[in-house]
Amino acid sequence: MKPLPFLNHDPQETGPQYLENLATGYWFSEVLFTAVELDVFSHLDQAGKSVEEIAKTLDTDTRATERFLQALCSLGLLTRSGRYYYNTKIASDYLVKSKENYQGRSVLWRRYLSAPWRDLKSCLKAGGRVFQPAPEESEQLTDRIRSYIHAMDDIAGVKTREMLPVFSNLSIKGNILDVGAGSGAVSAGFLERFNETKATLVDLPGVLEHAAELLRHRGLEDRVTLLPANILEPWPVHKGTFDLIIISNVLHAYSENEAAHILAEAGKCLKPGGFLLIHDFFMEHCPEKASLFDLNMLINTYNGKVFTGKWVRSRLAGEGLFATGLVPLGSDTAIIVASPEQEQLAGLCLNPVSLLAAKIKDLGFGKVCSISVDTVHVPEWADLRCRFGCGEYGKPHCPPNSPSPARTREVLKDYARALLLEGEPPTGEFQRNVLRAEREAFKAGFHKALAFWAGPCSLCEPCRATGGICHNQRDARPSMEGSGIDVFETVRRAGFSLRTLSRRDDYVKYFALLLLE
Repeated sequence: MKPLPFLNHDPQETGPQYLENLATGYWFSEVLFTAVELDVFSHLDQAGKSVEEIAKTLDTDTRATERFLQALCSLGLLTRSGRYYYNTKIASDYLVKSKENYQGRSVLWRRYLSAPWRDLKSCLKAGGRVFQPAPEESEQLTDRIRSYIHAMDDIAGVKTREMLPVFSNLSIKGNILDVGAGSGAVSAGFLERFNETKATLVDLPGVLEHAAELLRHRGLEDRVTLLPANILEPWPVHKGTFDLIIISNVLHAYSENEAAHILAEAGKCLKPGGFLLIHDFFMEHCPEKASLFDLNMLINTYNGKVFTGKWVRSRLAGEGLFATGLVPLGSDTAIIVASPEQEQLAGLCLNPVSLLAAKIKDLGFGKVCSISVDTVHVPEWADLRCRFGCGEYGKPHCPPNSPSPARTREVLKDYARALLLEGEPPTGEFQRNVLRAEREAFKAGFHKALAFWAGPCSLCEPCRATGGICHNQRDARPSMEGSGIDVFETVRRAGFSLRTLSRRDDYVKYFALLLLE
């Protein structure tokens, strides 16, 4: 599905348009909230319907409904053929109530969280949460907790299916401890994957009551022990007895001291060869979403915050645990896996490209995206822009001293995966960062790693000072455009936004291509 301009917002857009996109972001969410609340997608699951049929089913005005359906089409949630509207794949997979991956409850939970955001200015002045919901009756509070558990269950199910492949080479047996278990969906996924395990779920009593209901529904109640407890106190479990400890979406609800306590208790409870799985938002992964989620914690919790993976790993090291780097999932969260024995981590099935991308992003790139080499577009015209229109033509490593389009296409046939790196000026620093990224790839085992950067080589003094001879062949690399690559089309295919500059003071982006394997 093509990214929406707002969801892929870009400071390169004209300033007023970029600001308007940000200011009207709630239009997108309110359309989605209303569609889920009306259950539009479930009604369309079996077959397409006309606007008249949909309006009759929803008990809404026909002309207003047609405009609403058109908005859903523009968001990529519906499609239209003649008089009939149909679900798109994403709506069919995730917004139909009868489907396993239904996310409607988690969508509507976000609507509940939106009201306190109007107090953001007051939160900034007060240094924390100011929103105080009206007192609820016991039955209302129970319903609210149940809604929260169901919403988290929907999300956790998807996240768990992303985590499990990391452990696919292992045969985990014994005891699982799920801390701040919520719905229990994460531990349930591990119980179903590893038959010789039992789980202890630790959380507040009101939460566990509803988690038990969901576990019974999955037929796992005989393998689960529910342990009501406050995880900010010493944990009421035997130390050194757990083969796997799960801390999923917990750390962000607390401050540094509380999070450090949770990690310390987890370290005490692990068996010598056990694993600690930490799943959460991290500032290094999807930083835009992580920073907004961090604000959500400021607004909606007492002292929650989003941590960096670096901080978490330093705390784990202080507890005598060895940890992986940040392992990004396919969405906006990531995991860190730790163990008291470093050799245990070697048995994990970690995607080497994802791990490398996370490490390279830490070098200072705005974005790092894994792409298929088929995405790289090499037409015949690109290098002509260098020959006719660039004053650097003829310099070392620029055309005609760089690979021709035909040569570049031949080179790409030897590769399947690459990383697209987004950065910014100054040119020399960007190029030095690209070289660092290439070296990281080589050290990670990608022996074919080769970088194409942006612009004429700017590492050293101009080559004209030495008669046009390069004295730094080791570090020199060709540019993408100088090698015949259509940078604009390539980055668009990868989901980035890019446009030509209209003013000298426009925001500038650079892109580099790092071929891997």
